Amino acid sequence: MSAATRMPRNGPIRPRHPTFDLEEALAGDWNGGSAFRTAFFNAMSLSFPSGERFFIDAVREHEEEVRNPVLRGAVRGFIGQEAVHRRVHAAYNETFCRRRGYDLDELEAPFLEGVRWSEENLSPLARLAATVALEHLTAILAAALLDGRAGSLAGADPRVAELWRWHAVEETEHKSVAFDVYAVSGGCPKRLRQTLKYTTFNFLRDNFRAVRTMLRHDGHGPEVFAGGMWYLFGWPGILRRLIPEWTTFLRRDFEPPNEGDAALVAGWHPDPAMVSFAPDPARRSRP
Repeated sequence: MSAATRMPRNGPIRPRHPTFDLEEALAGDWNGGSAFRTAFFNAMSLSFPSGERFFIDAVREHEEEVRNPVLRGAVRGFIGQEAVHRRVHAAYNETFCRRRGYDLDELEAPFLEGVRWSEENLSPLARLAATVALEHLTAILAAALLDGRAGSLAGADPRVAELWRWHAVEETEHKSVAFDVYAVSGGCPKRLRQTLKYTTFNFLRDNFRAVRTMLRHDGHGPEVFAGGMWYLFGWPGILRRLIPEWTTFLRRDFEPPNEGDAALVAGWHPDPAMVSFAPDPARRSRP
């Protein structure tokens, strides 16, 4: 299946340029008053500045092998969206660490070290495989967030929730780009299946390490972390419920599905009181 028929969008992928006012919201437990749920989402945000740069570099290294003009346009859109994600989440991370008294360098260190190790020890195609696997993780998390599964943002501050919905929409829009670039670059499907297991373990390990650090800083005991793990994997099990979608990647015939994605994107109606969007700079520069 071609990128043009698989990717759930109308027209090219284009980055949005949002502005959020999160200074006050990020000072407290913005996700329904839950210390664990707030720390879990904040930990995911910590991984994005270094992770998005890694994704951009991994795809860009293979851009010359892309001949299809539709896919080439999608690659440019992917890079643009990920660059904005990196910028927005860097500001998000700086804000919540400053307001809550966290050491941003300490919290980001494991994520930076993982990227550094990959750049020094993996081949370009292996780095692209890691990008494909992590894009699958973010795509299934994005879908669960947008359709409200398990109420992962139930009771969340609407300003912060809007940021996460914006990010989820764009992850949904470009979720198959790295997969398609890997395919045209001669990537081995078996390597993808092996890489997903490895990257999932590292993703969870580093995120939970950051969660524990933040909870300890805030004076919470191990029972809060244990209760949060039950929330993720027991009941309501927002991660446990994603296991069937996670395992589809392990099929030999896997391709990123698009069933329902258009509805998820179309169902997002950003609240202008919570977020404003600047014009696309590329569009502003055109006559």
